[in-house]
Amino acid sequence: MIEVRSLTRHYRVHKRPPGLGAALRSLVSREYSTVKAVDGITFEIKPGERVGFLGPNGAGKTTTLKILAGLLYPTSGEVRVDGHVPQRREAAYLKKIMLVMGQKQQLLWDLPPAETFELNRAVYDVPRDVFTRRMKELGDLLELGDLVNKPTRQLSLGERMKCELAAALVHGPKVLFLDEPTIGLDVSMQVVMRDFIRRYNEQTGATLILTSHYMDDVAALCPRVIVIDRGTLSYDGSLEQLVQKVRPEKRVTLHFSQPVSRAQVEPLGKLITCEAAQAVLQVAPEQVNAVVGRALASLPVVDLNVENPPLEEVMSELFSQRHAAVGAPSATSV
Repeated sequence: MIEVRSLTRHYRVHKRPPGLGAALRSLVSREYSTVKAVDGITFEIKPGERVGFLGPNGAGKTTTLKILAGLLYPTSGEVRVDGHVPQRREAAYLKKIMLVMGQKQQLLWDLPPAETFELNRAVYDVPRDVFTRRMKELGDLLELGDLVNKPTRQLSLGERMKCELAAALVHGPKVLFLDEPTIGLDVSMQVVMRDFIRRYNEQTGATLILTSHYMDDVAALCPRVIVIDRGTLSYDGSLEQLVQKVRPEKRVTLHFSQPVSRAQVEPLGKLITCEAAQAVLQVAPEQVNAVVGRALASLPVVDLNVENPPLEEVMSELFSQRHAAVGAPSATSV
């Protein structure tokens, strides 16, 4: 469905110190730097896949999504989405895709979302019967109810984001580019949005690329992740394998029936936290059984669980390892 080959996007940025003198000098002589927002990434995504597109701020995630959506031209490389070249912005292609950005909205501020739905129906030339059926399905899945008839300015952030998603899906896109779709939402609304996105993918077979700094979004939705940093691809594979590669150890959380001191817990393994009635240990996978057995035999354990390290820690360590290997940021002065 999506093919990216040696994709690059470079920007030529004017550098000028502050001050009137520097401003005047810049009229006749300017210094530029080349910023490599995307620098030679290659990947493929199959129809129906849900893929997390991850990286720190400034890694090139949104730039790549905008290229895939046809909003930006690549500096070099090849991009195809369902056989189309995005930068040509053919009508047949635009009817197959949708880019949803959590920090931007398409809803008309003083009008109810239903008006935006109707506008999108006309723009994408969706037949009336198809539109009516699809909006009923989306309304049921997102529990929109009477929200669609209230002015957008009267809706909460979570309500607006639900209506944003509905507006984005009026034409039944085959490919969804989701850029921070749950940003700013509370925990319960994030769960609603994740459930809806998963169900839409399962029911329609739509291909999905998701960027998010909320690792819960990625863990819940994306079996596969593509990680880019400083414009280059650093990992492409399953989320589980990434965790095993970067942080193979396990976290063992012990809950006690009475207060336990650090001295009692430390012999079991590397202690992450220790509170009166709970301790968290970092343990090598092959030592988990032995550590759990010793804990049950020597401490007042009433409950325990074993899990992978938090995904936030995994990503942080991956980026720190890469930065240590790469060194200074990728930019050249000209």
